[in-house]
Amino acid sequence: QVQVVESGGGLVQAGGSLRLSCTASGLRFEDYAMTWFRQAPGKEREGVACIRSRGNRQYVEVYADSVKGRFTITTDNAKNIVYLQMNALKPEDTAMYFCAAGACMTTGVGYWGQGTQVTVSS
Repeated sequence: QVQVVESGGGLVQAGGSLRLSCTASGLRFEDYAMTWFRQAPGKEREGVACIRSRGNRQYVEVYADSVKGRFTITTDNAKNIVYLQMNALKPEDTAMYFCAAGACMTTGVGYWGQGTQVTVSS
């Protein structure tokens, strides 16, 4: 049985940092692109960052324009964990953040977690 679980959300002031974690069990981590999505109230779910293996321990990272230079996605395949380091947070980053194992930056497919709330106060 596949399980995806996010953690690390919380309340932070603008300019602060948070690190989200996503653990995935019941699947071969390296067979999937791992994507962080977010959804703010009244808005569509959007892809934030994705990481996928190219083989030979090389990875491709993809970022939404809105988070480039501020967010970093990394993976620990040995532990089946993917992280999202979020720096220089802005109030507009406030959303429920979801982790998914599937196709890079693609909603509607793959295995999803329940989400973790990130709130950035101004």
